[in-house]
Amino acid sequence: MRRLFDLFRRRNEGATAVEFALIAPAFFIVMWGTVEAGMLALASTLLEGAVREAGRAGITGYAPVGQTRDQYVKDTVKKFTANFLDINKITIDTKSYSSFGNVGQPESFVDRSPFNGTYDAGESFTDTNGNGKWDSDQGKTGLGDPGDVVVYTLTYKWDFFAGYAKEIFGAPSVNLIASVAVRNEPF
Repeated sequence: MRRLFDLFRRRNEGATAVEFALIAPAFFIVMWGTVEAGMLALASTLLEGAVREAGRAGITGYAPVGQTRDQYVKDTVKKFTANFLDINKITIDTKSYSSFGNVGQPESFVDRSPFNGTYDAGESFTDTNGNGKWDSDQGKTGLGDPGDVVVYTLTYKWDFFAGYAKEIFGAPSVNLIASVAVRNEPF
């Protein structure tokens, strides 16, 4: 029996296969993670470019014959992302403001007792966006009028290809968000 073990101890055939079997899972996980991270970075870059192009399309007030301005902006986003991102998973949100200083600011209100510094039901407020209720963001939905500041926000739901990404990120997908604020030209 001892001679049999000595025979196996001196032989190296198959050592590479055993080493590969031990290293391969970790190697492929790292490689797929690298590919996934690269694709995620590309998607994020495309979304940033698309929101910039959407802002450029919207500030002029131009719309081709037979299209609304809103549709023209959506078509611009679609054209910019069509080769890689699913346009049906992109959410386009636009809000207009009177100035850059108002971006993301709540509508003003008169604080009454108990004077807590937050809006409570029944307190009077200035309905800046005209929707009949107090909002924590005074922006009006839409592409705005000439001279308005418009914030374009694109959101894309990125679904991970690798199943183990759910364990790392706690979800099977992540939302990529890109925004730009521009002032409309006097059109």
